[in-house]
Amino acid sequence: MDWTHRLRLRNLQMLLSLAQTRNISHSAAALNTTQPALSKWLRELEDDLGLPLFERHARGLRPTSYGEALIAHARRIEAQLDRAHSDMEAMREGGSGQVLIGTSGAAAPDTVPLAMLALLRRMPQARIRVVESTMDQLMGQLAQGELDIVVGRSAPELHDPAIRSEALYLEPIHFVARPLHPLFEGGEPTWDAVMGHRWILWPRGTPIRNALDSALAAAGRDLPVDYVESNSATLNMTLLAHSDMVGVASHRAAMRLVTMNAVRIVPLRLSGFGSVEMYWRNDGLRPAGVEVALECLREVVRGQGDS
Repeated sequence: MDWTHRLRLRNLQMLLSLAQTRNISHSAAALNTTQPALSKWLRELEDDLGLPLFERHARGLRPTSYGEALIAHARRIEAQLDRAHSDMEAMREGGSGQVLIGTSGAAAPDTVPLAMLALLRRMPQARIRVVESTMDQLMGQLAQGELDIVVGRSAPELHDPAIRSEALYLEPIHFVARPLHPLFEGGEPTWDAVMGHRWILWPRGTPIRNALDSALAAAGRDLPVDYVESNSATLNMTLLAHSDMVGVASHRAAMRLVTMNAVRIVPLRLSGFGSVEMYWRNDGLRPAGVEVALECLREVVRGQGDS
C-alpha cells in the first residue's frame, strides 16, 4: 500500500512537532502520547519511505534533506487546513471567505490599503487579513500557503518557480524626516548635513535596503556611523516623529505620508529605482476573492499612474 494512504492528520501533527522540538520525549508530551509509541511510528514511516527523515544525535533529532522536504509538504497541508477552517467560519458568519495579503513597507501605506478598499467595494462580505513584514519572511509564508498574495519590492533573490509575479510600478526612494526637522531650515540640505543625523534603515538584504545601498554607492557615500535597523513601519514612523532621525521610504509611501503631514521629503537626490511587484502561488486553488484582489491591485496602480 502507498505510504501516503496510511497518513492521518494526527501523523502530520507528529511530524511537525518533531520538526519543531527536535526531541521525541518533548513531542510525545506535547502530543499526549508515549515516547515509545512516537518512536515506533517514526521508525515505521521511515521504513515505508525507505528514507531516513531524521538523524539521531545525543541532543535530539535533526531533519535530513528528505525530512525537510516532507516537513515542507506537511506545513503546506496544515496551512491549507487552517485556511479551510477560516473560510468556513467566515462563510458561516455571512462572509465570502478570506483573502490573506502580505505587504512590505514599500506598499503598506499606499497601494495595499487602497486595493483593500476597492476589494471591499466589489465584495462587501470579503474578510481581509493583512500581514506586514519583510519580503523574505512574506515570501516564505506565501510558499507555505499561509498567504494568498504578497506585495512589495522586487526580490529576484527570493524567486520560487511555484510563485508567479507581476511588476506593478517602478519608483525612486527618498530620504524623509519629520516636518520640523532641522534639515528643512535654511537652504538645500547637503550630503554632509544628512550624514550628520542618525538614520533609520530597513534590515540588510531587504529590497529597499538594497536600493539604498546601490544609491549610496552611486553617490560615493557610505552609511553613517550611527543608524538603527528596523523592519517595522510603525516603529520607524514613531522614531521619525519624536527625533531628528532620517529615514528612507519609497516614493509612493513617502507621498502618502506627506499628505498626512507625517513626514517631509528631504530634497537630496538618490539615484536608482526599485520595482514593486505582486506575487501569488501558481496553482488552481485560488478563491474568487484572491482573483478580485489581484485585479484591484492592478486597478489601483493604473489609477495612481493617471493621477
